[in-house]
Amino acid sequence: MRNGLRRGGAALAAALALTAALSGCGREITGTPMGVGESQPVDTRLDKLLRECDILSHEQIGEAVGDGVIAEDSFFGAVCMWDLIGAPGGDGMATLNWYENGSLGNEKQTNNKLGYQTENVTVDSALVLQIRRPNDPDSCGMVASAPDNGVIGWWLNYRAGSSHPDPCEAVRKLMALTLNLAR
Repeated sequence: MRNGLRRGGAALAAALALTAALSGCGREITGTPMGVGESQPVDTRLDKLLRECDILSHEQIGEAVGDGVIAEDSFFGAVCMWDLIGAPGGDGMATLNWYENGSLGNEKQTNNKLGYQTENVTVDSALVLQIRRPNDPDSCGMVASAPDNGVIGWWLNYRAGSSHPDPCEAVRKLMALTLNLAR
């Protein structure tokens, strides 16, 4: 008899669950059906999505790194990345990040936790955080306060162990170009 009650209770629970699920689907929605994109308002909050990758031209990025360097799109998403063809010492990579929420203090704290070397420098009268990885003379990063809010940063990575100029000099040029555009 117990098995019969259990089966009956399970069947009742299943029937109640099915009734509850189906009743939620049975409501009427008013309005006129439209195809995707027909008379829908445009969400302008995302109208600049990925346009930060166009802040500098490919030519400006290449020239900041060195004569004859060609910047080619590598990845555009949460960060913007370019392969640097013909960079001193072999091909390299430039990376731009522009975070709406952030501060130089937070960037300094985070990089210090990672064991990176941070130093306050000035680029065209703006306070900038220069970042170096320990024992990595092939890369350098800089972060500055963004013009409205957040932070903007550049990284340059030359081929490991190659002969090249100080990567911080190219990053300084990229940062100066970016900050000048923001004024």
